[in-house]
Order: sequence, then structure tokens, then C-alpha cells
Amino acid sequence: THCQSRKKEAIHTHLNASLSALNLLKLEDQQLKGDNDETVISIASWKRKKFNQHLMEKLFDKLRLSKSNKKVAQVYEQLSNYGAIAA
Repeated sequence: THCQSRKKEAIHTHLNASLSALNLLKLEDQQLKGDNDETVISIASWKRKKFNQHLMEKLFDKLRLSKSNKKVAQVYEQLSNYGAIAA
């Protein structure tokens, strides 16, 4: 974590927020895979995927492109994992 605070409460809050984010990431991964088995996930790949999706949403919004359009949705799905580590 990158918390620079020296206060115990602030460090605990930052640590809890980080662990909560990881747990939500694991939950999303489980839901997408459709299984309840514990699996290893790549946090770097998920970080890349979330960044790509955020960037595309900003671009599509500026270009007034809707993800409901079939071609736009295909591009969104294809580029979401661009640069992610293959599992």
C-alpha cells in the first residue's frame, strides 16, 4: 500500500480499503467465471482491464458512441483485455 500516514487509524482505514477492493475483484472474477472454486487471479491483468474499460468509456462518451451498438460493443470486449497477461 502507499499510505503515508503515521496515524494508526488512517493506516488501518487504508489497509481495509485495499483489502476490500481485492475482495470485490475476486468476487467479480468468480462471477465472470461462473464457479465457486478458489482460483489464482492476476491483479495486474485486472488493473489493466479496468483501465482499458475506463479509457474506452471516456473515449466513447467524447465520440458519442454507444456500447449498445453491436460494433462498438465488440470493440469494447476485444480491447478490454488488451495488454493483460494471458491466463
